[in-house]
Amino acid sequence: MEYSAFTNLETESIWYKSMCLLHDSIFTTQSSDSIREELSSRPRFLILVAVHDGRVVGYKIGYQDRKSRFYSWLGGVYPEYRSHGIASELMLRQHEWCKCQGYAVVRTQTKNKWRSMLILNLRLGFDVVGTYTDENGESKIILEKHL
Repeated sequence: MEYSAFTNLETESIWYKSMCLLHDSIFTTQSSDSIREELSSRPRFLILVAVHDGRVVGYKIGYQDRKSRFYSWLGGVYPEYRSHGIASELMLRQHEWCKCQGYAVVRTQTKNKWRSMLILNLRLGFDVVGTYTDENGESKIILEKHL
């Protein structure tokens, strides 16, 4: 497995396009176009990808949302590559990068229906700091990790 990091929006790169295909296969209600839209308004962001045989099989995206806080926004792994530690490795690499950039906290949100993500966050040191109901009436869990 090869891991790569990007801190600028290379929307024409093969890795970015491959990541968008993965995103669209997982998040069927949120187009990968939203990634470009969201990140273009963010001063600092990080895209991490896991590549196997020339194809992105996992990714993790986050951005600065406050001076000392990084928001871990999106991520996913193809189903056939899950349970191989890819999401954990991407998360650990994201947190290491965040520490090196001077961030004190990483925040994320998830839903109870995405239990594997919730469990991974808890296992890697996140604490539940709150909940809220989104515009679709679904409960969201807010988690933070102090670096």
